[in-house]
Amino acid sequence: MTFRRFEEIRAWQTARKLRKAVYAASAGRKFGRDFGLKDQIRRAAVSITANIAEGFAKQSDKEFAKFLDSAKGSAAEVQDHLYAALDEGYVTEGEFKTIYGDAEVCTKQLASLIAFLLGRKK
Repeated sequence: MTFRRFEEIRAWQTARKLRKAVYAASAGRKFGRDFGLKDQIRRAAVSITANIAEGFAKQSDKEFAKFLDSAKGSAAEVQDHLYAALDEGYVTEGEFKTIYGDAEVCTKQLASLIAFLLGRKK
Protein backbone atom coordinates (compact mmCIF):
# COMPACT_ATOMS: atom_id res chain seq x y z
CA MET A 1 0.00 0.00 0.00
CA THR A 2 1.59 3.23 -1.10
CA PHE A 3 -0.03 6.62 -0.84
CA ARG A 4 1.27 9.71 -2.54
CA ARG A 5 -1.14 12.01 -0.68
CA PHE A 6 -3.14 11.64 2.50
CA GLU A 7 -6.32 12.29 0.51
CA GLU A 8 -5.85 8.87 -1.10
CA ILE A 9 -6.25 7.09 2.24
CA ARG A 10 -9.69 5.49 2.46
CA ALA A 11 -9.90 6.12 6.23
CA TRP A 12 -9.28 9.84 5.62
CA GLN A 13 -12.05 9.88 2.99
CA THR A 14 -14.45 8.19 5.42
CA ALA A 15 -13.41 10.56 8.21
CA ARG A 16 -14.04 13.53 5.93
CA LYS A 17 -17.57 12.25 5.27
CA LEU A 18 -18.00 11.75 9.02
CA ARG A 19 -16.79 15.28 9.75
CA LYS A 20 -19.24 16.75 7.24
CA ALA A 21 -22.10 14.78 8.82
CA VAL A 22 -21.11 15.94 12.31
CA TYR A 23 -21.03 19.56 11.19
CA ALA A 24 -24.41 19.24 9.50
CA ALA A 25 -26.03 17.54 12.49
CA SER A 26 -24.56 19.99 14.99
CA ALA A 27 -25.74 23.00 12.99
CA GLY A 28 -29.31 22.47 14.19
CA ARG A 29 -30.95 25.03 16.41
CA LYS A 30 -31.15 22.88 19.56
CA PHE A 31 -27.64 21.48 19.15
CA GLY A 32 -26.29 24.94 18.42
CA ARG A 33 -27.35 26.20 21.84
CA ASP A 34 -25.23 23.56 23.58
CA PHE A 35 -21.93 25.28 22.82
CA GLY A 36 -19.81 22.86 24.83
CA LEU A 37 -21.06 19.67 23.21
CA LYS A 38 -21.15 21.23 19.76
CA ASP A 39 -17.55 22.37 20.10
CA GLN A 40 -16.37 19.01 21.51
CA ILE A 41 -17.98 16.82 18.86
CA ARG A 42 -16.74 19.08 16.07
CA ARG A 43 -13.20 19.15 17.48
CA ALA A 44 -13.18 15.36 17.74
CA ALA A 45 -14.38 15.00 14.14
CA VAL A 46 -11.76 17.44 12.86
CA SER A 47 -9.10 15.66 14.88
CA ILE A 48 -9.67 12.40 12.99
CA THR A 49 -8.78 13.81 9.57
CA ALA A 50 -6.05 16.04 11.00
CA ASN A 51 -4.31 13.14 12.74
CA ILE A 52 -4.40 11.03 9.59
CA ALA A 53 -2.91 13.88 7.57
CA GLU A 54 -0.28 14.72 10.19
CA GLY A 55 0.71 11.09 10.63
CA PHE A 56 1.05 10.66 6.89
CA ALA A 57 3.69 13.39 6.89
CA LYS A 58 5.82 11.60 9.49
CA GLN A 59 9.01 9.82 8.58
CA SER A 60 8.24 6.33 9.84
CA ASP A 61 5.46 3.76 9.79
CA LYS A 62 5.62 3.60 13.60
CA GLU A 63 5.00 7.35 13.93
CA PHE A 64 2.24 7.21 11.32
CA ALA A 65 0.57 4.36 13.24
CA LYS A 66 0.72 6.43 16.45
CA PHE A 67 -1.22 9.25 14.80
CA LEU A 68 -3.70 6.79 13.31
CA ASP A 69 -4.26 5.42 16.80
CA SER A 70 -5.04 8.97 18.00
CA ALA A 71 -7.50 9.28 15.12
CA LYS A 72 -9.21 6.09 16.35
CA GLY A 73 -9.54 7.66 19.78
CA SER A 74 -11.14 10.74 18.28
CA ALA A 75 -13.62 8.57 16.36
CA ALA A 76 -14.62 6.93 19.64
CA GLU A 77 -15.00 10.39 21.17
CA VAL A 78 -17.39 11.36 18.36
CA GLN A 79 -19.40 8.21 19.08
CA ASP A 80 -19.63 9.03 22.78
CA HIS A 81 -20.67 12.63 22.11
CA LEU A 82 -23.33 11.32 19.75
CA TYR A 83 -24.96 9.53 22.67
CA ALA A 84 -25.16 12.81 24.54
CA ALA A 85 -26.64 14.50 21.48
CA LEU A 86 -29.19 11.70 21.08
CA ASP A 87 -30.10 11.72 24.76
CA GLU A 88 -30.69 15.49 24.65
CA GLY A 89 -32.75 15.28 21.46
CA TYR A 90 -30.22 17.18 19.35
CA VAL A 91 -30.01 14.45 16.71
CA THR A 92 -32.56 11.98 15.44
CA GLU A 93 -32.14 8.23 15.79
CA GLY A 94 -31.43 8.12 12.03
CA GLU A 95 -28.70 10.78 12.24
CA PHE A 96 -27.21 8.97 15.21
CA LYS A 97 -27.10 5.62 13.41
CA THR A 98 -25.60 7.11 10.24
CA ILE A 99 -22.88 9.12 11.96
CA TYR A 100 -22.11 6.37 14.48
CA GLY A 101 -21.84 3.88 11.62
CA ASP A 102 -19.47 6.15 9.70
CA ALA A 103 -17.27 6.42 12.80
CA GLU A 104 -17.30 2.64 13.15
CA VAL A 105 -16.27 2.13 9.52
CA CYS A 106 -13.51 4.70 9.92
CA THR A 107 -12.24 2.99 13.08
CA LYS A 108 -12.04 -0.36 11.29
CA GLN A 109 -10.20 1.21 8.36
CA LEU A 110 -7.74 2.87 10.73
CA ALA A 111 -7.17 -0.40 12.61
CA SER A 112 -6.44 -2.20 9.34
CA LEU A 113 -3.99 0.46 8.23
CA ILE A 114 -2.25 0.41 11.62
CA ALA A 115 -1.92 -3.37 11.45
CA PHE A 116 -0.49 -3.10 7.94
CA LEU A 117 2.03 -0.42 8.89
CA LEU A 118 3.22 -2.22 12.01
CA GLY A 119 3.27 -5.57 10.21
CA ARG A 120 5.68 -4.21 7.61
CA LYS A 121 8.32 -3.85 10.32
CA LYS A 122 8.36 -7.58 11.13
